[in-house]
Amino acid sequence: MPQRPLIGISTSDHKSLIAWAFDWLAVWRHGGRPLRLSPSRPWPDRLDGLIIGGGDDLQAHLYGGEVQLDVRVDPQRDELELALLRQQIPRGTPVLGICRGAQLINVYLGGTLDSDIYQSNAGLKRRRTVLPRKTVDISPGSQLHEILRVSWCRINSLHHQAVQATGDGIRIVARDRDGLVQAIESQQHDFLIGVQWHPEFLIFNRPQQRLIRSMIATAKRHAEQRASAMNDNVHRTDIRGGR
Repeated sequence: MPQRPLIGISTSDHKSLIAWAFDWLAVWRHGGRPLRLSPSRPWPDRLDGLIIGGGDDLQAHLYGGEVQLDVRVDPQRDELELALLRQQIPRGTPVLGICRGAQLINVYLGGTLDSDIYQSNAGLKRRRTVLPRKTVDISPGSQLHEILRVSWCRINSLHHQAVQATGDGIRIVARDRDGLVQAIESQQHDFLIGVQWHPEFLIFNRPQQRLIRSMIATAKRHAEQRASAMNDNVHRTDIRGGR
């Protein structure tokens, strides 16, 4: 039986357990081997793929935002996930950011966030729900469009922050009907995508499951390419040693 690619899923030590469980199930269902990553747990040097999951707000100082006194932050998790991105992105590891994870990818690459979309957009209707009640339009020709195979889709919404100025190499590839950024992707990496919604909760939604499946498939190719390169290096070493 082929070995499943190892997919790290970041989460808090004490929160986001429901989202983590759904992430775990989604990864396993589509052929990956999920590994929980949290501030109190050491992570392995080798990951075949990485999911930065949802959770508390990012600290405002990370992106030059205005401090919100009535929100929850998790500095230890911020530190963990930024370290993971510093390690994995240069290696070409496939990365999927979910909700907070999409925001973190953008901030890591030098972008900024809207600290509170409801304060910034007067009259914006609050739609905080795990059900697919919001409509987003996907940019034609984007990697996300190619993966989802739809020009629009219905999504859930559990956030009050959003991507504002984009980071280095990042482009916006989906907006909702209110004009808010709902998905980003990197133009410089094989798979570096962030979605503002939670695809792991939409288990019967085919386009959302395609997103997770595509990430796992890319991680599998990444693992196979690395294994092939290691075998080639061993082979060359054996040849030199036999001279």
